[in-house]
Amino acid sequence: MRLKIFVRVVCLLTLGGSLAALNLAAQDAAPSVAEAARKSQEQKKKAAKPAPVITDDTLHPNAAAPAAATDSNAPADSAKGSATDAGPSKKAEGASAEDGKKTKAAIDALKQRIAEQKESVKLAQREIALQQDTFYSNPDYAHDQAGKDKLDAMKSELQQKQDALADLQAKLTALGGAEDSPPAPDQPKP
Repeated sequence: MRLKIFVRVVCLLTLGGSLAALNLAAQDAAPSVAEAARKSQEQKKKAAKPAPVITDDTLHPNAAAPAAATDSNAPADSAKGSATDAGPSKKAEGASAEDGKKTKAAIDALKQRIAEQKESVKLAQREIALQQDTFYSNPDYAHDQAGKDKLDAMKSELQQKQDALADLQAKLTALGGAEDSPPAPDQPKP
């Protein structure tokens, strides 16, 4: 009888040890989640850089326009006219580039303000939820006028923050920097 028990115990210990060894070997072979994420980010960075396209315009940007004018059979006066016309268009391009930079800066600033306002709305919603839990956990909440007034004031403040967020998002849309964002969060239910 003791021999059977001894054999069973030895078999169970051997089986348990081998399963533990297999489990450890499987863990060592699989890469960790952090390593897989790092490799994925490195692959995305490598794939995000497109190869540059080299053309005559990129090699000689200033020589491209005069070369086209001299290649044609047009008289020399028209070539001079096209060269003088290029000056104002470059100024217009420079002005539009500055306007584009200003618009981009305004859009970036607006996106930052929207992100801050969203966080403010989330915080206000959490505070209201906490205040509601506190208010309604009072057995005599029906007679707690100060608690109700405080809760109503917090809800009013939340509504103002949500309206301000909607205004900021409307401004962003008007500037052309539409943001992929969900609709304004709803107020917590009492």
